[in-house]
Amino acid sequence: MNAVREIVANTFVSLDGVMQAPGGPREDPRDGFEYGGWIVGYWDEEAAEAMKATMAAPFDLLLGRSTYEIFAAHWPYSEEPNAEPLNRATKYVASTTLEEVGWEASVLLANPAADSIRELKANDGPELQVHGSSGLLQTLIAENLVDRFRVWTFPLLLGKGRRLFGPGTAAAGLELVESRSFPGGGILAEYRTGAAIEPGSFVPDQLSGAE
Repeated sequence: MNAVREIVANTFVSLDGVMQAPGGPREDPRDGFEYGGWIVGYWDEEAAEAMKATMAAPFDLLLGRSTYEIFAAHWPYSEEPNAEPLNRATKYVASTTLEEVGWEASVLLANPAADSIRELKANDGPELQVHGSSGLLQTLIAENLVDRFRVWTFPLLLGKGRRLFGPGTAAAGLELVESRSFPGGGILAEYRTGAAIEPGSFVPDQLSGAE
């Protein structure tokens, strides 16, 4: 256990950064999104094993309302390999509209969510994984609460949909921790936040002032 818990954003994105509804057509059709299930054609056994490995160590979940409701309607009734660790984990739910949460080991966070999440980070416990939850992620990113981004990128362009980094995202440096590719075309890269942006120039000094 760590004295300060890390928040890890575990996110599937298209090459143009869309994270909406990767798993199925009914997952999140908000705003007329019509490409639900876009990850399926690129998923393979190696990617599945890598996902299983990310859930091998103890973790808790930090979820927004929509993702929580999607997960709660599926994982308690699933026999898939990832069902057991997801059902076992404590689920912290950030929502201004839910009045109760019925999935086993679920906790509804008090509002404002950012303050509740800072308290969670300050307490002892396993890492807090954020799956999906595009709206919550915008808050976490804006409040500088994400410690690592575990980004699964797939080779397609969706053009529209909810994005991992929305409009107004502040400039920030990231440090690549590790990366790997999969036969289906996916790439998993993990980044740590808090790195400095260090601008430079490929232009020779004697030309840098030329018009």
